[in-house]
Amino acid sequence: MPGYPRVTLEVYRGDLLSRSREWTGLHDDELRRRAVRAATEKDAPQLVSLTVAYLAHGGGSGVLTSPRTVEAYALGVRQYAEYAADQAVGVLRPGRHDAQGYVNAMLAAGRQPAGVGLKVAAASCLYRALRWAGASEADPFKDVRVPRDPTPGIVKRPPYSEDELADVIDCADVQARFLLFLTAHAGLRISEALALDWADLDETARRISVRSGKGRKGRIVAMSSSLGRACRQYRALYAPGGPEHMDGKRTTSAERVFRYGTVMTARYHLEKAFRKAGTTFRGFHPGRKYAGTRLLRQIKDFGRVAAHLGHASVDTTRKGYAQLAADDLKDDLTGW
Repeated sequence: MPGYPRVTLEVYRGDLLSRSREWTGLHDDELRRRAVRAATEKDAPQLVSLTVAYLAHGGGSGVLTSPRTVEAYALGVRQYAEYAADQAVGVLRPGRHDAQGYVNAMLAAGRQPAGVGLKVAAASCLYRALRWAGASEADPFKDVRVPRDPTPGIVKRPPYSEDELADVIDCADVQARFLLFLTAHAGLRISEALALDWADLDETARRISVRSGKGRKGRIVAMSSSLGRACRQYRALYAPGGPEHMDGKRTTSAERVFRYGTVMTARYHLEKAFRKAGTTFRGFHPGRKYAGTRLLRQIKDFGRVAAHLGHASVDTTRKGYAQLAADDLKDDLTGW
């Protein structure tokens, strides 16, 4: 929107503990001074650095905060800092209506309420970091209102269809195809898929050990026969000893399954496969929704679907797929 800055993703790199030491190693007075300066100057990189240090030292998950969360918060802090600079918002002493004005500006620009909520969470974390550093007592996002979107997520962002996935699988290379199967058959989150090590894949038992699930919860996920074949094809090429394993271009750990170093790299390769297939790429999550939809229609058991997808509560699954269950029931009644 006019006057609203375009931002780029702040890529998470390196060890979270080492990144936090830039701030935690400071004397209290120096910590406060540097935080005040960063906020006064609306120095986005420094405000991101301060927020990351707070996440590692004072956040709920500490140094175990997931890289995906760090990336999302870094992007949100950078966006808020650039908005504050553009709209002359005082970061240390924001006006009474500034936080709600930021929310309203995002909504007016067409952002969905769920996305706005994520940006508010990041900005709120920045202010927790400023309070942690002793730089400000402000808590401007405490009472902001973000309207709820009444449209069910599965309607607003539906899963990929069977035909869409089949077309893309035909056009994808071995690595992109395997990643697509992991999201659309195993239902893995993209962060879970990219964190897999070779030892986590057991084609013989047809199961995957997910060790880095949301909230650091592990689970065992069954492989479909199609996923098992894709896994064997990929292992033959990219596992240690395979022809593509040591080609001088590898930048990730030798134990890691995927060569994609970041989510953005994985997105680039998946988007390329989708374009080749003439299909619109709508992100990784519609593949995960396809997995949940497919399984729910097969077994009609929210609890087992929740376990497969790694949801913290079966209520999350029930809420996310309630519209699907209602539609299936309506179809069943129509057929009577």
